[in-house]
Amino acid sequence: MDNILRVDMGAEGGPQFSEEPLGDYAGLGGRIMTSTVVGKEVDPLCHPLSAENKLVIAPGLLSGSTAVMSGRISVGCKSPLTGTIKESNAGGQGAQVMARLGYAAIILEGKPKDDKLYKLLINKDGVKIETADELKLLGNYDTVEKLIDQYGDKITCISIGSAGERKMSAASIAITDMEVRPTRHCGRGGTGAVMGSKGLKAIVLDDTDCSMRPPKDPDAFKTANKAFVAGLKKHPVTGEGLPAYGTNILTNVINEAGGYPARNFQSGQFEGASKISGETQAELEKSRGGKATHGCHRGCIIRCSGTFLDKNGNFLTKQPEYETVWAHGGNCGIDDLDAIALIDRLDDDYGVDTIEMGATVAVAMEAGLAEFGDAEAAINLVKEVGKGSHLGRILGNGAAVTGQVFGVERVPVVKGQALPAYDPRSVQGIGVTYATSTMGADHTAGYAVTANILGVGGKVDPLKPDGQIELSRNLQVATAAVDSTGMCLFIAFALLDQPETFQALIDMLNAFYGLNLTADDVTAMGQKVLKIEREFNIKAGFTKEHDRLPAFFKKEKLPPHNVVFDVKDEELDQFYNF
Repeated sequence: MDNILRVDMGAEGGPQFSEEPLGDYAGLGGRIMTSTVVGKEVDPLCHPLSAENKLVIAPGLLSGSTAVMSGRISVGCKSPLTGTIKESNAGGQGAQVMARLGYAAIILEGKPKDDKLYKLLINKDGVKIETADELKLLGNYDTVEKLIDQYGDKITCISIGSAGERKMSAASIAITDMEVRPTRHCGRGGTGAVMGSKGLKAIVLDDTDCSMRPPKDPDAFKTANKAFVAGLKKHPVTGEGLPAYGTNILTNVINEAGGYPARNFQSGQFEGASKISGETQAELEKSRGGKATHGCHRGCIIRCSGTFLDKNGNFLTKQPEYETVWAHGGNCGIDDLDAIALIDRLDDDYGVDTIEMGATVAVAMEAGLAEFGDAEAAINLVKEVGKGSHLGRILGNGAAVTGQVFGVERVPVVKGQALPAYDPRSVQGIGVTYATSTMGADHTAGYAVTANILGVGGKVDPLKPDGQIELSRNLQVATAAVDSTGMCLFIAFALLDQPETFQALIDMLNAFYGLNLTADDVTAMGQKVLKIEREFNIKAGFTKEHDRLPAFFKKEKLPPHNVVFDVKDEELDQFYNF
């Protein structure tokens, strides 16, 4: 990854590209690359859909190598959903292929002076930009199918659906998986709308005849990678639970703990949880000839994804993840896996974040647009987004906009972004993460569920405020570093419980780059990322008062524990004192 590909979508005479050496961005990857570029090159006060915003796409530091689990790709920009800096990442083949093509980042800037749509083509022979008007308003599935017909089935696609073209704030960016299906998404923050504002429908990558990225010290790298694999395989979460049942294994766990938000955060338990649990889902998938275990990219050994077939045995979608099953399931009072899977397919096709859309539909239900539990009505609401109708445009801009339009008070958002599948009253550490994350409510930013519920990396009482600030802070710093490596965040379970597995990751980085990093250096990298992001937000007008949960979390007691979010504002204000 020796170069940056810079694409000026607003150049005179049409989009132009140029390649440049890494320069000041040398040694960066993933989230530290995207946030550094956005922090340095984007005006924090710009409109997110303006020519001044930039979309930065970056593989991780270890992407494109033989390191297992190294296939996460980061996308960064100023978010149209939150107004903050944003990094959203996904699996799929994008990071591995882009890294092997030699690019540490693709930076999209400007916007077309016409209303044409474009596609960016990259292979070993070079780069081309072509018009793509034939793809206008197509869903991601039809878009990818047409691109395969034109460029072959060895490609990897990064694309947007109709929501991104229409610049909806919940729009995602799709990354194709090993089967060249647009099932992996940079979902959060509306990155798809920014790509749409640049007039870019798709990036087509082809790494045919490109070799793996070689480490500086092959023997040491191989040894470290082997130790890392062993650590992942022996941990009960990464070696057993996730491969067997996928992320949806959490449904029964979180529901039992009373932290599973039901019917727009009215309760911490859902009576239909067992019908949509990971165990039930895995049995259903296998009974229809699908798979409960599947990797989303080459080199994945946890294999937490799967294949969901419809009642007729036809492919419908990838295995719906825990957040998706909750968002369109329990959060909307729906206990029908087939309905949830269909909505997941629609979300992926239109190109919208499943968490944001599920939260939005629940807010719409509270507003009276549908009844909780009405799966058909939920499907029809999501289809409005695909149509681009007036209602669809409201819904496609997320839960905060929908709540404002329809006069709903209980709107679960922070900085404009919907809360994921853990109620902060019963999982107080994740509430700290929601409130203080630089990117709005985001469970992955600092997954305090580890110590609050799962007993991974220690134990902190989830119902009390004590120790939650330190827990979330340490996890947010660690996560920012992991997001920079290109590693899947699920490696964190093993890293938190097994010091030798954490050391193996550091050894891989050192062997690959010829470095002498220590654990303290990795911590410093994570802290640097958060500081860059925090500084951007401050310049964009955000203050400590924005690091707050909606008031109802402090007022409404959540059944079954009948608790409120108890972490004080004064404690939240100390979060960034590191």
